[in-house]
Amino acid sequence: MDTEFEVVIAGGGIAGTTAAVTAARLGRKTLVLTGDVPGGQLISIEKIEGYPGFPEGIPGYDLCPMLQEQAAAAGAEFMMTGLERLDPQDGQWRVTTGEGDILARAVIVATGSSLKKLDVPGEERLTGNGVSHCASCDAPLFRDRIVAAVGGGDSAMQEALTLAAFASKVIILHRGDALTGQACYRDRVTAHQKIDIRFNTSVTEILGEAKVTGLRTRQSREGAVADLEVAAVFAYVGLQPNTAMLRDRLSPDRAGRISTDGWMRSELTGVCAAGTVRCQSPYRAVSAAGDGASAAVTVDRYLTDGSWREG
Repeated sequence: MDTEFEVVIAGGGIAGTTAAVTAARLGRKTLVLTGDVPGGQLISIEKIEGYPGFPEGIPGYDLCPMLQEQAAAAGAEFMMTGLERLDPQDGQWRVTTGEGDILARAVIVATGSSLKKLDVPGEERLTGNGVSHCASCDAPLFRDRIVAAVGGGDSAMQEALTLAAFASKVIILHRGDALTGQACYRDRVTAHQKIDIRFNTSVTEILGEAKVTGLRTRQSREGAVADLEVAAVFAYVGLQPNTAMLRDRLSPDRAGRISTDGWMRSELTGVCAAGTVRCQSPYRAVSAAGDGASAAVTVDRYLTDGSWREG
């Protein structure tokens, strides 16, 4: 593996691999740092809907490898390691990874986001024993059992629908008073006979010793506390951008996201951000792909003429 590249892309999700396809097709020597699990957050999604070209939807574990194969065919290289640090060096960037340092003329940060935790007692202890963030992985383990999905957005509803194909009942617990995701998902979960939606309800504790046996909940209006018997809990209560390794180099917003302009340019010359790590991301697979393509075009122009803020 060479240690010098024109473009280094941190992140192997849809934003990162689309950036790799675009940069490699533009003739740039491109390296993608995929992290431990290539494909990013969407690799475990049973069906990505609303993505152009796939009217019936496509599993994330199909789409993400397809994009990686396309990038590789265009000439991009891949390393299963992650970005640990970014430092300027002689007008370029020294990219520190788990496999050593790499020199890049331009960098695209597409490290994605991680699912937020509930931060309640029992969560850490029972992770892998009934606490999960992957319905497509673990739903078959709870066939004909009652399970809970926590959250009211797209991810919670998508995963509830996946769970409903196996579980005897899926209880959606949402601290708000209305579901906040897309109407197509709201209509489907509301009409599903095996999905029970409970609003204004927060999880305060996950119960069980060796495995999940239930949840302790609190009603936000009345304050009533109740125990709910479930065999598993799947939490989808928001995303935390994976930018901790850059906070001494960039100035992220309060949520940890990177500020960019419309061309995905960050405050650092030669560094773009794409996907859910950037401010004002729509949090859609198709927008992540658009971000990645835009970032690759931006760094290609920068590498051609050296301009960054003009135009």
